[in-house]
Amino acid sequence: DNAKKIWWDVRPHPQFGTLEFRVCDVPTRPSDSIAIASLVQALVYKLYRLRSQNLGFRLYRPLLIQENKWRAARYGIDGSLIDFGKKIEVPMRQLTLELLEFVDDVVDELGSRPQVSRILDILRDGTSADRQLQVFEATGDYRAVVAHLVRETKG
Repeated sequence: DNAKKIWWDVRPHPQFGTLEFRVCDVPTRPSDSIAIASLVQALVYKLYRLRSQNLGFRLYRPLLIQENKWRAARYGIDGSLIDFGKKIEVPMRQLTLELLEFVDDVVDELGSRPQVSRILDILRDGTSADRQLQVFEATGDYRAVVAHLVRETKG
């Protein structure tokens, strides 16, 4: 009822006629941010194509989606999410590979294969949070973490 409220994950922008996504914190590496944005773009386009071809996709109750959202925020890429179709926990990395496979047929059309492929690097190398924890564990110094973040963001 009010576009300025923050309790949303995806919404139509009230002025620009676009979709806005509240996906995650912005990674410190610009290439990671671009990779995630490219994956979201590919996902939206894939779902749009399915719908325009009168093909469906599974819809799940918001409460179930919220559970996986909490798990992702709490445990990161090393955690497990619930595969609601299989009704089992699955490592997030595995589900991410399945997501990449799901959008594979549209990334070339979008011209974003190199950017989407960067997701594989994130799965292999970890996230900014992983690297921040490594720096802190190695140094015990929050200033070293901040210095790391500055270096990583500058590229």
